[in-house]
Amino acid sequence: MSPPPFESWFLSRFLPHALGSFSLLTGAQNGSVDVLDLLQGWGSGVGTYDDFNTIDWVREKSKDRDRHREISRKRRQSITALLLSVSDAFSGWLLMLLIGLMSGALAGGIDIAAHWLTDLKEGVCLNGFWFNHEHCCWNSKETTFQERHRCPQWKSWAELTVGVTEGASAYVVNYLMYVIWALLFSFLAVFLVRAFAPYACGSGIPEIKTILSGFIIRGYLGKWTLVIKTITLVLAVASGLSLGKEGPLVHVACCCGNIFCHLFTKYRKNEAKRREVLSAASAVGVSVAFGAPIGGVLFSLEEVSYYFPLKTLWRSFFAALVAAFTLRSINPFGNSRLVLFYVEFHTPWHLLELFPFVLLGIFGGLWGALFIRANIAWCRRRKATRLGRYPVLEVAVVSLATAVLAFPNDYTRMSGSELISELFNDCSLLDSSKLCDYGPLAKGGEPAGNLSEGTVGQAERPAGPGVYTAVWQLAMALLFKMAITVVTFGMKVPSGLFIPSMAVGAVAGRLLGIGMEQLAYYHHDWDMFHGWCSPGAHCITPGLYAMLGAAACLGGVTRMTVSLVVIMFELTGGLEYIVPLMAAVMTSKWVADALGREGIYEAHIRLNGYPFLEPKEEFVHKTLATDVMRPRRSDPPLSVVTQDGMTVEELEGLISDTSYSGFPVVVSPESHRLVGFVLRRDLVISIDNARRCQEGIVGVSRVIFTEHTPVEAQGAPPPLNLRAILDLSPLAITDHTPMEITVDIFRKLGLRQCLVTQNGRLLGIITKKDILKHMAQMANRDPDSILFN
Repeated sequence: MSPPPFESWFLSRFLPHALGSFSLLTGAQNGSVDVLDLLQGWGSGVGTYDDFNTIDWVREKSKDRDRHREISRKRRQSITALLLSVSDAFSGWLLMLLIGLMSGALAGGIDIAAHWLTDLKEGVCLNGFWFNHEHCCWNSKETTFQERHRCPQWKSWAELTVGVTEGASAYVVNYLMYVIWALLFSFLAVFLVRAFAPYACGSGIPEIKTILSGFIIRGYLGKWTLVIKTITLVLAVASGLSLGKEGPLVHVACCCGNIFCHLFTKYRKNEAKRREVLSAASAVGVSVAFGAPIGGVLFSLEEVSYYFPLKTLWRSFFAALVAAFTLRSINPFGNSRLVLFYVEFHTPWHLLELFPFVLLGIFGGLWGALFIRANIAWCRRRKATRLGRYPVLEVAVVSLATAVLAFPNDYTRMSGSELISELFNDCSLLDSSKLCDYGPLAKGGEPAGNLSEGTVGQAERPAGPGVYTAVWQLAMALLFKMAITVVTFGMKVPSGLFIPSMAVGAVAGRLLGIGMEQLAYYHHDWDMFHGWCSPGAHCITPGLYAMLGAAACLGGVTRMTVSLVVIMFELTGGLEYIVPLMAAVMTSKWVADALGREGIYEAHIRLNGYPFLEPKEEFVHKTLATDVMRPRRSDPPLSVVTQDGMTVEELEGLISDTSYSGFPVVVSPESHRLVGFVLRRDLVISIDNARRCQEGIVGVSRVIFTEHTPVEAQGAPPPLNLRAILDLSPLAITDHTPMEITVDIFRKLGLRQCLVTQNGRLLGIITKKDILKHMAQMANRDPDSILFN
């Protein structure tokens, strides 16, 4: 019989022991006491964590288990206890309901406000300045089909100021107003972020991933961050910068989850339980960003979450569903659809088209790898030079350059969502877009008459002047988007990467689709088109190529696979195109991984020095625990606490002289036989509480961690027993444990430190930061880039 895999063996051997250790604490005289009572008995603050610290997953899970056992024990005693037990069981579902409602409402408000401010750069509605262009013209009776985007109620800035709609003066006025509004919106966004909530900048997903791995960043998911991020996200999107609102909406939803967690004791006092809620909230963020609830759950599972039990899967599904229903009720797009880019392609794809689909995947992978390297290099330069000292000036300059270069081109002037929707569009007889300016067909499939007359039907047609104009404009837009997105992502404003990446891919895909379409029209007798693309037949769909290009580029940048495919078919409604989507996304990931293993979020985590152990990264080096543990040969001896030989004064001196987050407890300085582990924060709070509340505790009082209090000499001050805050079973490994197994232990149990022993004698300690530094050193990177402890 073959041995079980490492994970099953390790969890069956060590996890029950680690989780069960806390219930063995016996600081009270009468029987055992659970960890929850012990921590609460030592005053507020014991069992909590400092900022920029890593949580102890084992202790948090044990606290929750003890709490649940206590509730189960009391539920049989009274009706009140039974009702409390029922409310505790349903509190998680109620919390998911609140998060879904709040996130859906905020997302709907952000969509409506961003659309209105974006249109405000071009003009204003006379019926009410709060109407955007589309809503202003909905009830207009003077609007004609040929000019359905214009109505008397909507006035451009040129009409309001100089009284003309066309000509050089009108163009200059509209150009100037566009630039002024863009500068105003971007300045307000960066000013509000800098003044009120510095954590509101950026995408937020790298930090969310780090927080979900157990790291503490206080204030990152707070009330002020939520308020400022919501406001500045609208302003940043409306300014026309090459960014999206979809990534920051994950941050917004997680802020909602963290705030609502404080309403429930079960989640307020347990960091591990709170992270389960935040995992579900990240699924809600993608659900309201794209109208893709299933894709949101898979995104949280594949890309963001560190710990994702089955219970969290169901709650994520429920929360994403509630959020999607809320967003649908608000109907921010005005089309009664939940999806952001609804497509309705009428032509099935052919097997031979897999070759250009794979080409789009290759382009997406190359672009993803190139973008990550360029953006990280630019962000590193921003950190290391004077550029990083003037974030407001940087945002203003980038916004000015974006507005000045974007206005002359129709495809860069429109917002990212409008551009993608335009490129995904499948031309019909009613479309007046330049991309649909095809010439009519004569008998036999030859072009007839003036190419500019008529629009495309359900047959392949030769490109007209509008298509040729659109092609070179799209080519210029592609170069512009690729360059400007590199310097925009990472600025001190809320900036998502989903929409800009999809826009780059959609432009490239549409260009390839138009090329394939014209190739099929003019060379339908080639062998590659024989049998499935007859003269006059509609066999190539350029909008499909745009959709696949968008997925390929987004996959190349983020390295998502399964969740990305589901998000794309939920986003577009194109269920029958799953196979082409899978081909493009997988090709993109393979190409991008060949050029660099990290996605954009992992690259920014490493750039910022966050203590994040990437679950997807394998440790292949043959090193041992003794090579990584501290102290090393040149270091001073390990700082330890003895179980009954130190005074309060000595312990306070040890705390003040060191900055460690915890101390091993040993029998004596001579034997160094391991007893347990105590956290620095718990020591400080417990000693402070004892000095204030326990009579007779002075500097020369002995601090003991034993089960029974020894008899003191007559006249000696009473001892201080801190066994209640002692972890009696810290996870320990031997000095010859391979680092490959040690890294796996840290990942799967979420450890913050691990002790190294030899025959029961303490040799050293390995922290999460030591692991990360060692991995960086093995990868020939600077180990001091790990900034946080």
